[in-house]
Amino acid sequence: MDKLRIVGRKRLTGSVAIGGAKNASLPAMAASLLTNEPVTLTNVPDVWDVGTMRRLLLRLGTHVVQPSLDEITLTTARLASDEAPYELVKTMRASVLILGPLLARNGRARVSLPGGCAIGARPIDEHIRGLEMLGAKVSLEHGVIDAKTEGLFGATIRFGTVSVGGTENLMMASCLARGETILENCAREPEIEDLAELLVRMGASIEGAGTDRIRVHGVDRLHGARHRIVPDRIEAGTYLIAGALMGDDVRITECRPSHLEALTEILDRIGVPLVIGEDSLSVCAADEGLDGVVEVETAPYPGFPTDIQAQLMALLTQARGPSRLSETIFENRFMHTSELARLGARIELRGNQAIVHGPTPLAGTNVMATDLRASACLVLAGLAAEGETLIDRVYHLDRGYEHIEEKMAGLGAEVERFA
Repeated sequence: MDKLRIVGRKRLTGSVAIGGAKNASLPAMAASLLTNEPVTLTNVPDVWDVGTMRRLLLRLGTHVVQPSLDEITLTTARLASDEAPYELVKTMRASVLILGPLLARNGRARVSLPGGCAIGARPIDEHIRGLEMLGAKVSLEHGVIDAKTEGLFGATIRFGTVSVGGTENLMMASCLARGETILENCAREPEIEDLAELLVRMGASIEGAGTDRIRVHGVDRLHGARHRIVPDRIEAGTYLIAGALMGDDVRITECRPSHLEALTEILDRIGVPLVIGEDSLSVCAADEGLDGVVEVETAPYPGFPTDIQAQLMALLTQARGPSRLSETIFENRFMHTSELARLGARIELRGNQAIVHGPTPLAGTNVMATDLRASACLVLAGLAAEGETLIDRVYHLDRGYEHIEEKMAGLGAEVERFA
């Protein structure tokens, strides 16, 4: 099992290019099932979850051509299976995104309940209820979702809770439903806008993606398309925080700063020097230190992302005074706090709140990653810690970060991977 070795307190300088978003690539790959023509995706990140989705599509009969690491063409001329088995979906929650496309095209889909990071319950009730309102019959037995339909019909569906995956699944399914579908209380993440952009290129009729109300006019068929995946805002945010911790002059390029406003507003408030460009961000560590008296609550987009909560916590260990982080999305997303404490952080947990007391000198030691974003948090803490930090179970990182040790080393960090 791979580990990362980080020698901390190295100053960071230079530029780092942001890759395509994992959380946009996976639904885009699933959307290729809606047509029998080729769908070409570019700016696809070379991460583990993309590989898992590729293997799943191969199992369903998709022909995959990948001329380079960041480009993939998916052609499902004929479905070879309607089932996503447990061995392929157990490590990745996004595998449930094939449910809507497979049902809409094939009339039948069987998908094992998915896995992913152990950060709390992430029920798919909204997916199932929405598909039933579109006309599907859905049962759940022995850990398998079995959905059937003689044909999907448009409906007005209001999500009980904001669900990114639910919004994506029902938006894809309703593209081939008869009539008009209205989705209300939708998630508004940039990745949903990106998926809608691909679907429109494939011939879908979609209005309102990126707002809380999406209108889909069903069409008889979709065709092939070419689409560039949106930059990964979570990767960009992670390197932005690395620059705030140890940067002399770090420039994050090929990103969309408008997708990071919830983070940049907080960084500006606590004293991080920032220059925000059209498609770049420049950052350095504050000479006078950071003011950590801040309260942050995770929320659906455009609120503060739960996927950057752990990384921000690493930064706040170096800020003056107490900072309060409230996690409202996932109930188990503070598992990294015990590992930060091993490095010297002082963090109190009170239910869904973490109070970070700083500034606290961090000292390198052995730590263990518990999930994808916790892994990134420990990398950032290791950059700021005195001495050597060894991070175990970094396979979590590989699910969502493309060659993170190489990119950090390119900025001047002393980071190496070993078995």
